[in-house]
This record gives sequence, structure tokens and C-alpha cells, in this order.
Amino acid sequence: MDKIVRELEDLKNSQTAVLKKVAQIEADNITLDVDLLNQRLPDLHEEVASSVEIVSELAEAFQAHREKFFVDNKLEALLDPTA
Repeated sequence: MDKIVRELEDLKNSQTAVLKKVAQIEADNITLDVDLLNQRLPDLHEEVASSVEIVSELAEAFQAHREKFFVDNKLEALLDPTA
């Protein structure tokens, strides 16, 4: 379970990096004003932002599931708060 928590956090960080990259391309395109990018980048930005939100929600929900599992099985002493 700890591995999945870490992987979800890594996935969220990766998606956030992609979102920042898309935003940078949008900013760079302000000076270029390429119609193709003007048309497609907002959709890409929205999809990646949605992905970040979904992964964040999933990570939080799985973290809660993990904690409940440890409590329900009386394994609190094994619970790693940094995971």
C-alpha cells in the first residue's frame, strides 16, 4: 500500500509538471500567436488540469483507505505517516 501511495504522489507530481509545461507553451505562444496553438492548447490545458485533479483526489482517497485498513486491522504501529 505504501508503494501505491508513493506512486500516486509521483504521478501527481508528473502531471503537475506536464501542466506547467503546457502553461509555459501557452505563455510563449502569446508572442507568436500561432492559431493552431491558440485553438488546441486550451483544451490540452483543461484535460491535463482535470487529470491532476483526479489523481490528487484518488491519492487522498487511497491514503484514507490505507489509514483505515491499518486501524481496522490494529496495525497502527506499522503506519508510516511519511508514506
